[in-house]
Amino acid sequence: MTADETGGSAARGIAPREIEENGEESGDPLALRLEALILGAERRYTPFQAARAAGVSMDLASRFWRAMGFADIGQAKALTEADVLALRRLAGLVEAGLLSEPMAVQVARSTGQTTARLADWQIDSFLEGLTEPQEGMTRTEITYPLVELLLPELEEFLVYVWRRQLAAATGRVVQAQDDAEMVDRRLAVGFADLVGFTRLTRRLEEEELGELVEAFETTAADLVAAHGGRLIKTLGDEVLYAADDAGTAAEIGLRLIETLTNDETMPELRVGMAFGTVTTRMGDVFGTTVNLASRLTSIAPKDAVLVDGAFAEELARSGDAAKPGEDDGAGEHRFALQPMWQRPVRGLGVVEPWLLGRRGAP
Repeated sequence: MTADETGGSAARGIAPREIEENGEESGDPLALRLEALILGAERRYTPFQAARAAGVSMDLASRFWRAMGFADIGQAKALTEADVLALRRLAGLVEAGLLSEPMAVQVARSTGQTTARLADWQIDSFLEGLTEPQEGMTRTEITYPLVELLLPELEEFLVYVWRRQLAAATGRVVQAQDDAEMVDRRLAVGFADLVGFTRLTRRLEEEELGELVEAFETTAADLVAAHGGRLIKTLGDEVLYAADDAGTAAEIGLRLIETLTNDETMPELRVGMAFGTVTTRMGDVFGTTVNLASRLTSIAPKDAVLVDGAFAEELARSGDAAKPGEDDGAGEHRFALQPMWQRPVRGLGVVEPWLLGRRGAP
């Protein structure tokens, strides 16, 4: 967004166009009409003009713009009143002392990254499917009225879901034992990984592969949510989730195995889980516990769940499983733990995995 740059003619967030020498733009008329419809305003400002109108420096405006995921656009007159208002609001939060400048940039980045993926999905899968050419009408002719009808409904739904998620996240924070737990928390972390996915990519057509990945992600997301976990991210053939307690994570891991085992269209699955301190940043999780869960996934047998010692001990502490090494007897535990051979795990030393199952299951 710097005033001395002229690149970025295909900048994300700006409709396809050609930047002329004087900074003015020309482009596809429908693309410009759609942009004006979605943004609710027409292009009026260059980056320098927008920053000045918002009362912020070009340096800060550029940092906000890039954090939201948008490329530099030189001196093109491509920004709207909404862009000015967004800059003004973020800068106002900093001036009022509600956010530090680095935190305001993080707000811009986390919001941009999340909504970019959402927007890409809606266009690639949802909108594209609804705008199939009809008899006597081209896709282009259908797109504008469809977006015009959908926009207010999708906007309201987005705000509703965001408020619901914000309420849930706020609840988790206020229940933390101390301030340190708001960032470094003890969580159960799980990875679920499709077996032989690389081979599938060579065997399946692109459309079939896309349908399989979407079905896996949908199934995993639904199961994680239904049983009280949180889906952290999906990576095509792998999902990462977290839960506040080991019992919840264990139920999710076994449900994933059971559900996909009964689906003939799905490949085999393996799950690895660990329990311990986790660092959270921008909705993601990091740290040794996450790394251990990932490593356990890579060594887990097909259609099986491996957990680390801390996870096994946490299940025992909560009464969900017998203590590691003790006879289950006639206890009313939900889960069973079977010790596996100790083995070295790259970067983490020697670990003793436990095979997780349901009590009484064959």
